Amino acid sequence: MNSYELFISLRYLRARRKQIFVSVITFISIIGILLGVATLIIVLAVMNGFETDLRDKILGVNAHVILMEYGKALKNPDKIAGMIKEEVDGVTEVSPFIYGQAMVRSDSQAMGVIVKGIDTKKTFQILSIGRMQEGHISALSEENPLLHSEAEQGGLAPIILGKELAKNLSLRLYDSVSMISPMGVPSPMGLVPRIKKFRVVGIFDSGFYEYDSTLVFLSIQESQKIFSMGDLVTGIEIDLRDIYKAEQVAAEIRSVFGPYYWVRTWMEMNKNLFSALTLQKRVMAIILSLIVLVAAFNIITTLIMVVMEKNKDIAILKSMGATSKGVMKIFILQGMTIGLIGTSLGCAIGLTLALNLAKISSFIEELWGIKFLPADVYYLAELPSRVDYGDVCLIVAGTLLISFLSTLYPSWRASKLDPAETLRYE
Repeated sequence: MNSYELFISLRYLRARRKQIFVSVITFISIIGILLGVATLIIVLAVMNGFETDLRDKILGVNAHVILMEYGKALKNPDKIAGMIKEEVDGVTEVSPFIYGQAMVRSDSQAMGVIVKGIDTKKTFQILSIGRMQEGHISALSEENPLLHSEAEQGGLAPIILGKELAKNLSLRLYDSVSMISPMGVPSPMGLVPRIKKFRVVGIFDSGFYEYDSTLVFLSIQESQKIFSMGDLVTGIEIDLRDIYKAEQVAAEIRSVFGPYYWVRTWMEMNKNLFSALTLQKRVMAIILSLIVLVAAFNIITTLIMVVMEKNKDIAILKSMGATSKGVMKIFILQGMTIGLIGTSLGCAIGLTLALNLAKISSFIEELWGIKFLPADVYYLAELPSRVDYGDVCLIVAGTLLISFLSTLYPSWRASKLDPAETLRYE
């Protein structure tokens, strides 16, 4: 590329007194691209942050992959867990679990709940239930003497409840609660419900109302007793090194255990939720891209006005030997310079704001006394933000491509100008 083409294109960007209107449109074009790029980066970072936060909360209560046997409880869980660890790649930990439904009753109220029995020696390496509002999850373990002096006062086994459930039942830490199992106990009067008392040793806040209002945790031994399961379990929870290889690992597990076992991944169990988030993210990206398109039309307007203003200059250049291709390059470079300046500034501002969004939102909340995301409604302590640099590269590449395409028509018109016709009356 000849140096005069770049020199002239940059010179045309600097306005003279008669061309101040063109300069204003150029400035508006740069601001439009800047706003479009910065907004896209920030909004996608926030949506990625929400998705990551949501995923972490779901995986705090659910394993990456679960294995169950069709139609019945699982026998020999230790043997099956050993086979999974030995024969399936990518598995970091396995743990048996029990799911069941029961009713819990306090002095004032009764509610139906989902009971999850966990292996207290292994499950803590797989799950991260969330923020413990009161107590500690390790109090479920029989090997925790620190909390058992209070928690098991009166010989009661430990239980952990969700925040909303504890609120609805008016329960506090170390209160007692009764659990009624649907698995009846034989008596002269027929089957009667099994009732057992527990001591509340923890109250968790997962961030999901459904979990916080219906889920309780017991040790797997207590769950087997309350549901009369003996040494059986509901299934096996599997933790993976890479959560996004869950489908591949699930396929390997199916090939090892055959068709009589039911294998589900965290993505399958929450498919609708994450599909909706992905769709929303794409729609938002398309809508916000319209800002960049409006700025691209401003580039077209700017170049058309410059071409009209510089007819005489173009004719002189062609008379001096400049080719149509060279003239076209001048205006392509001018438009691309506008696009590059706007994209660079937008990328810098967008990344700066996205990477510091939590601090900025906290500062604004303190300054104006407002709350963007009330914790009791959204279960978020701060505005989540996670920059995906793949998204940033796509935004930059797409914006530069739009800027380039917007230069083609005005540049082509400039290259087709006839110097003899233009200079006839000069």
